[in-house]
Amino acid sequence: MAVRRMQECESVAELAAELGVNRQLLYKWRDALASLDGITPPPSAREVTLINENRLLKQALANRALEVDFFKGALQKIEARRRQTEEAGAKASTTKSES
Repeated sequence: MAVRRMQECESVAELAAELGVNRQLLYKWRDALASLDGITPPPSAREVTLINENRLLKQALANRALEVDFFKGALQKIEARRRQTEEAGAKASTTKSES
């Protein structure tokens, strides 16, 4: 019963306190039951939340990496054009008017 409640609860620490047992003992019970059944224990609600958050963070990181790659490429093209202009001896454009 405690293992079933553990899988459905938001906080294993709160459940352990309510039952008057150590939090780690709940995990040992869960693993022991799983090994008897020969199956992997289903993730708890907290684990599912963390898995989803981890997935979202990985997606955000991948998006940022794509953005960084895009801007690096754009900066490299700008730098290459600047070098070509300098090599050709052309006068660099300015935003200020020259007197």
